[in-house]
Amino acid sequence: MVHFVGAGSGAPDLITIRGDRLLRNADIVIYAGSLVNKELLRVCREDCALYDSAFMTLNDVAEIYRNNRDKDIVRLHTGDPSIYGAVKEQMDILDKEGIEYDCCPGVSSLCGAAAALKAEYTLPSVSQSVIITRAEGRTKVPQGQSIRDYAGHNATMVIFLSASLSEKVQRELTEGGMDENTPCAAVYKATWEDQKIVRGKLKDLHSMMKDINKTALIVVGRILESDYELSKLYDSSFETEYRKRR
Repeated sequence: MVHFVGAGSGAPDLITIRGDRLLRNADIVIYAGSLVNKELLRVCREDCALYDSAFMTLNDVAEIYRNNRDKDIVRLHTGDPSIYGAVKEQMDILDKEGIEYDCCPGVSSLCGAAAALKAEYTLPSVSQSVIITRAEGRTKVPQGQSIRDYAGHNATMVIFLSASLSEKVQRELTEGGMDENTPCAAVYKATWEDQKIVRGKLKDLHSMMKDINKTALIVVGRILESDYELSKLYDSSFETEYRKRR
């Protein structure tokens, strides 16, 4: 069968135990070579066939699925496959071909970036929502789901696949109603050894990213500041089913 496995955000020891086991037992691994840390492939068997999907089309990948029905195949995606993983189109092919598959979640760069920034995306009185999105480029976004449309919510925004469009992101956010002094950050290759972080204000987003390439994640929101209310969960005056009010 085919196993869709999340490789994690970059550091090889951030793959799940299940994902590591599937890699070790795989007959074939198709990996996103432009994004996945190749250190992960060291655990593969010597006789495991490796394919770099950076050089492949969807049909190329589908042919491997079709021609290896008796093999255990790992489709190794960066981060977690459920976020910009282009897995649905593969699953539809497998359903049509009657090939079994399952999914093994991974640590998304969404989480890796938060760890790198030592940030919490949801803070009381600041932001209780996280908007995960991307800027419109060659891939169009549905009507009503542009960065400009989301800007007015003033929720935490985590923007994927848009580092090369930082000027557009800055413009769309400010024209959409977000204060130009809103804190922002870009995390390049979160959790990798060569991880890099730049911080600033929204008005400086494009200029501060001049040396950051396409593998960076953009985080925008007031959660990057320190002004927030303490959680009620651990407030001594807040009673729960486990703890009485003090």
